[in-house]
Amino acid sequence: MKDSLLIVMFFVIGLLLSFFNLIPELFLHKDISTYVLYILMLVVGISVGSDKESLKILFKANWKIILVPLTVVIGSLGATALLSFVLHDVSLKEAMAVGAGFGYYSLSSILITEMHGETLGTIALLSNVIREILTLMFAPALVFAFGKLAPVTAAGATAMDTTLPIITRVSGNQYGVIAIFSGLVLTLLVPVIVTFILSF
Repeated sequence: MKDSLLIVMFFVIGLLLSFFNLIPELFLHKDISTYVLYILMLVVGISVGSDKESLKILFKANWKIILVPLTVVIGSLGATALLSFVLHDVSLKEAMAVGAGFGYYSLSSILITEMHGETLGTIALLSNVIREILTLMFAPALVFAFGKLAPVTAAGATAMDTTLPIITRVSGNQYGVIAIFSGLVLTLLVPVIVTFILSF
């Protein structure tokens, strides 16, 4: 929870610094976010590749475990698609691109900013941070209302890292394996699905 609030705090600081023209010209160069994206993709690859336990879980998992991240993909994209009909300023493609972040705010927001623009990138950042915060806050209520898999699916890509402790605490240690698997699969899918949606 503290990490999520810290991310929001840095986002607000960035807004204030740019609003009051306190950002050096170097950081306002358009190519900076592209280079940050390349570095982020490299770091994601390194963290996934170096986490041997997660990779073992990925290769040893029963085929039925794939249904967990699959339901997150279908649920997230389906819900945001429906929401686009209510939000008149957001198109179907834009809403689904935001939903395809699956809680992975850093990567999805930079990808969307690069491919579509800063406004949608900011929406993606905020919506995915809010997804993580809500999971951290309401994990016990989700278990009570919907069952032990609910926090795993609500967490999306963050189930493998930031929300994993709360998931294992409220759902049990046995759900930790499912959370890591689901989070890892969704992390790998974010750049693929976001890029696919925005390329049309």
